[in-house]
Amino acid sequence: MPDLLIELLSEEIPARMQATAAEDLKRLVTQGLAEAGLSHHEATSHVTPRRLILTVSGLPETSPATREERKGPSVNAPEKALDGFLRSTGLYKEDLEARDGRKGQVWFAVIEREGRPASQIVAEVLDAVIRDFPWPKSMRWGSGSLRWVRPLHSIICLLRDANEIQVIDLEVDGIRAGDRTVGHRFMAPGPISVTSAADYLAKMNEAKVVLSAKEREEIIMREATRLADERGFAVVEDKGLLAEVAGLVEWPVVLLGEIGEEFLDLPPEVLQTSMRVHQKFFSARDSSGRITHFIAVAARETADKGATIMAGNQKVLRARLSDAKFFWENDLRVARDGMKAWTDMLGKVTFHNRLGSQAERIDRISALAGEIASALGADPDRAISAALIAKADLSSEMVYEFAELQGIMGEHYARAAGCSDEVARVAREHYQPLGPSDDVPNGHLSIAVALADKIDTLAGFWAIDEKPTGSKDPFALRRAALGVIRLILENDLRLSFVEIATKPGLRAALAVEEHDSGAAGRSEEARALHDKTGGDPGIGDGDLALPRGILEFLHDRMKVFLRGRGLRHDVIDACLAMPGADDLTLLVKRSTALSAFLDTEDGENLTQGFKRAHNILKQAEEKDGVEYARDPDPELAETGEERSLFDALEGAEAAIRPAMRAEDFESAMSAIA
Repeated sequence: MPDLLIELLSEEIPARMQATAAEDLKRLVTQGLAEAGLSHHEATSHVTPRRLILTVSGLPETSPATREERKGPSVNAPEKALDGFLRSTGLYKEDLEARDGRKGQVWFAVIEREGRPASQIVAEVLDAVIRDFPWPKSMRWGSGSLRWVRPLHSIICLLRDANEIQVIDLEVDGIRAGDRTVGHRFMAPGPISVTSAADYLAKMNEAKVVLSAKEREEIIMREATRLADERGFAVVEDKGLLAEVAGLVEWPVVLLGEIGEEFLDLPPEVLQTSMRVHQKFFSARDSSGRITHFIAVAARETADKGATIMAGNQKVLRARLSDAKFFWENDLRVARDGMKAWTDMLGKVTFHNRLGSQAERIDRISALAGEIASALGADPDRAISAALIAKADLSSEMVYEFAELQGIMGEHYARAAGCSDEVARVAREHYQPLGPSDDVPNGHLSIAVALADKIDTLAGFWAIDEKPTGSKDPFALRRAALGVIRLILENDLRLSFVEIATKPGLRAALAVEEHDSGAAGRSEEARALHDKTGGDPGIGDGDLALPRGILEFLHDRMKVFLRGRGLRHDVIDACLAMPGADDLTLLVKRSTALSAFLDTEDGENLTQGFKRAHNILKQAEEKDGVEYARDPDPELAETGEERSLFDALEGAEAAIRPAMRAEDFESAMSAIA
């Protein structure tokens, strides 16, 4: 059975597109072959910076012959109906068969197709795949019509069985498929002829091309670790950078370099980010934990073992780190003056054109953080102070250069400004969790500001009707909701969202409206909110519609979150229907306890008994036309069995109520059973 080899050689493919492109090539080709009747045993795709590769084994030599019977119109149908049927089948009237049907004779078409050679099918499928390849970005190169991510240079398309090597007859935009390619751009640039997939794999390795992206990653990490270990260093793990660098080289050559002494006083996050973003370098720590060296990955071997390459890299890195040091020193001067220049600048930075500036948003967050801190038993004034400086670093030069350092630099600058460690940590931690695997802060100040930040985001975008729809969530509101859930659950917090909704801090977030000339006054109003104490905020049912909408959204995310923990959806829905479902920690306790109870023998017996009683009542109501499912009345008990049942229920209720108040749900359900 023939094996297929495809290679599409081009200029360098962006690293971020490579993995998806390899999977797309495999999916589209195998799908096209299957639709044409060609099955296969195994398909494997690879990608390097310059080439997409696919090998398919176990193809048949021809597609199977097919016979299809298609029912047409009645023999007595108008000619127009018959003409349409003939066009759809590609047959003539004399090719049709008249067969007896329930309502008279009907035309049938018998369409027989002979099997086609695999080479012909492969040519058609690959031509269509190349012309319509789903690159995220592509363009035409030169005078041709083909759109490709980078200029396409050559195509290998071979079918090989035990007796024959067949080059597929295929030409795309003037590029004819053949059996020749080239090796590494610098170390083996000459032409290479191949005869099969196995021959191709062997010759590419000899030509300094590692086809497997995973293998290139392993080589990089193995060599980086070896070089670091020899000097007593440790490589800082960075899986994202590793995948990117593996997509930049076909034959990785790993080198170790040293950071200039004058830059070692920069924060480690600055060193790591600058090297990763600008130079694609890995960081290496010495025995004391300081980042003092870096790992570079070159694209080729050199006679001087990379000395010239490393000298050039260190020169460029020195320039990059000089910029970072300039930003750091300028920012430190502002931080040591109290960061007022930055907080003032945030008044000119728009958060959203309908939600005001960053400064106005910070006012809302600080007011709400004070309210939440009080509920957590923390100092509200400290929470307000921490919230007011938590986003100050957004105006800094370093964060302007490296947006991913927001919060991280805020912690450094807050310490430089003389803030306590607890307040400084808020700047970093209030953004957390950034994703499902990110840590959750556990300090009360950080929790209060983090919750206030995320709740303000939800409330603000709800107020202007910018809610997530389907797969679209441009403002990451689902992530904010999941952050609220994780902050509450993983810290075992007892917060009522409806109570929070009545606080002045959240009222400020809900009061946002189309930004207009009156917006300036809202900032001062928000700043004064934290001075308000107690009292009925005067929120009626209509005012709570918006918070309840957010609560429903949180409940939807809770369902997803809890289903991921193995809880059944009907169990979650049952607990959501109970009072107090705005306390997410209580909701989880109830759901977990109910789920565990239903898995016991008592739980199964109670469920079956309830179902039987429900079905009996339902059938009786339908039969008698009377509603029986009302609240039971002991005064109506007539038999001894009925009175005994009421006594048992009364005794159970006496045990259930205190157990429910104590949140001892296991005991409450045992009393029911």
